[in-house]
Amino acid sequence: MRILHTADWHIGQTLNGWSREAEHRAFLADLGRILLAEQVDALLVAGDVFDGLNPSGEAQRLLYAALAGYVRANPRLQIVLTSGNHDPAQRLEAPEAVLRELGVHVLGTLSRGPGGVDLDRHLIPLRDRAGQIRAQVLALPFLRQADLPGLRLGAEEGTEGAVTAALRALLAETVARAAAIAGTLPLIAMAHLTCAGGLESAGAERRILIGGDHAVPPDVFPPALAHVALGHLHRPQSLDGGRVRYSGAPFPLSASEIGYDHGVTLLDLAGGAAPRHIPLPRPVPMLRLPAQGTAPLPEILAALDRLALPDCPRAEGPFLYLALRADRPVTEITAALDAALEALPLRLAGLTITRPETARPAAAPPQDLTRTTPEALFAAAFRDLHGTEPETRHLSAFRDALSEV
Repeated sequence: MRILHTADWHIGQTLNGWSREAEHRAFLADLGRILLAEQVDALLVAGDVFDGLNPSGEAQRLLYAALAGYVRANPRLQIVLTSGNHDPAQRLEAPEAVLRELGVHVLGTLSRGPGGVDLDRHLIPLRDRAGQIRAQVLALPFLRQADLPGLRLGAEEGTEGAVTAALRALLAETVARAAAIAGTLPLIAMAHLTCAGGLESAGAERRILIGGDHAVPPDVFPPALAHVALGHLHRPQSLDGGRVRYSGAPFPLSASEIGYDHGVTLLDLAGGAAPRHIPLPRPVPMLRLPAQGTAPLPEILAALDRLALPDCPRAEGPFLYLALRADRPVTEITAALDAALEALPLRLAGLTITRPETARPAAAPPQDLTRTTPEALFAAAFRDLHGTEPETRHLSAFRDALSEV
């Protein structure tokens, strides 16, 4: 029995207005090849399938065409897809009645019955190629405040916050019932949240806050669970001795993820081996200049000249993040960058400009206008805005403007 775990596709994401559709198409094609090459029996997608709550028609077509292609290539493949905090939960599961006929289970919202979580819906048997049930997966979508019964925000349960205590109680009760059904079969859980100890990525992952809490300890997942397949953190990583696993995003979604070894996770139940990370090729390069810290404009322009770039349209070129240290007015920096990038097949994904920290005297009270001049006020405002003294040409431009008033 082979299970492939992936998450955080973020279909529909853009960077500074640039579409990432080509990268998603490349990833979904690579995923299809892995499913066949590794003879995968079940595909688990642990949330954040889409990047936003209102995915475009093209984003939805991309997803459903990929799922149909996977099942067409392997009619016995089972797919379990749960929602993340980015997903439109109800829209995601709306076509489930049709998808279920293809072996695709979509869980966007948490369903409850008189006895608690509806296990007829959330506990899904996984079958091998011979049709034998080899595992059970407890598929939990992204949980919101209303999904945690007994939650009292601001309360403390012993040493735990209210959210952790409520989630622990929900999982303990639900997993106990699921384990009774699974018997001796491995029980796997899917969830979308932040576990304490996991390494977060700045710039792409929203902190999921309920009552001020954003992370729970990995031991909220009861020992009866053989494996926990998580989504939300974009770096592939394991917690709790490898039992709790983030597969990570398929490619970088922000500058902080450039160095990640993106991929998917293969779980071989028959072999009893630890989960195996399968790296994914990067569809489009993502660059940062400088690699760390900041640099002044001349160094950035020189680094741009040294780049070995593909011969392709700009809309297909690498993404570029720039981090500059201001050594001149910001308007001059942006104008020089615009000119330099105009002829290069690079897509600017982000630009930060910082000024060197300088000690400033305590602010003096505003001067009486009879004791200063408009030019002195302009110079002071220029220094505050750009961190440098105005040059002769700036003063000349100000005088010209003043003369026309």
